[in-house]
Amino acid sequence: QVQVVESGGGLVQTGGSLELSCSASGNIFSIDGMGWYRQAPGKQRELVASVSSGGSRNYAESVVGRFTIYGENAKNAVYLKMNSLKPEDTAVYFCKAIIRLNGLLLYPQDYWGQGTQVTVSS
Repeated sequence: QVQVVESGGGLVQTGGSLELSCSASGNIFSIDGMGWYRQAPGKQRELVASVSSGGSRNYAESVVGRFTIYGENAKNAVYLKMNSLKPEDTAVYFCKAIIRLNGLLLYPQDYWGQGTQVTVSS
């Protein structure tokens, strides 16, 4: 019914930049918000940044001033611009969308992408 697809990961040197993209498609009535999470080997998945449909943004302390999240509501898309990357940013980055389906407007559900690898070399 819904697909969430990420792209833009890769290998970059310390101090470099990457931009991740995510889009949702399918039987979507509306999206309450979208966000980026990451999971490093042996660690729990953590929130990196999120943006609500109204434009409110939230960032993990570790990325404040380096990462910027922005959404494009008309395309059901969200982007994560990552600057000044550090080796500790290495992880699989997942996109999550909180979606209300046509016919299920009262029950927003979380949909996840498959993840994209970001590797920062020292």
